[in-house]
Amino acid sequence: MNALFDPVFRALAHPDRRKILDYVKENPGASINDVSSEFSSSRIAVMKHIRRLEEASLIVSEKEGRVRRLYFNVIPIQMIYDRWTDEYSALWAKQITKFKYKLEAGSRSRARKKRA
Repeated sequence: MNALFDPVFRALAHPDRRKILDYVKENPGASINDVSSEFSSSRIAVMKHIRRLEEASLIVSEKEGRVRRLYFNVIPIQMIYDRWTDEYSALWAKQITKFKYKLEAGSRSRARKKRA
């Protein structure tokens, strides 16, 4: 299971790749030229970063004529999030539900006292 996440962590380790990912997330369907224009590094360097993000499945590209459109894929990040938070989410959801019922019971009790 860890080997599945290694490419994602490696891709996210570089600040330029995180910036590229942010840009693509904010601009779905951006072309490689669009992304390249946001960086002072060469187009080739940006393309290498995009390739690494694609290998990690964080970016999905689609050919539209001669242009490659780039899209952010949230699934790898969601899988990582789920792996480390599911058990805690269930715990907190249970605690919050208990708290809600306690508040509602107290509210009903006060409402009955006011009517009496």
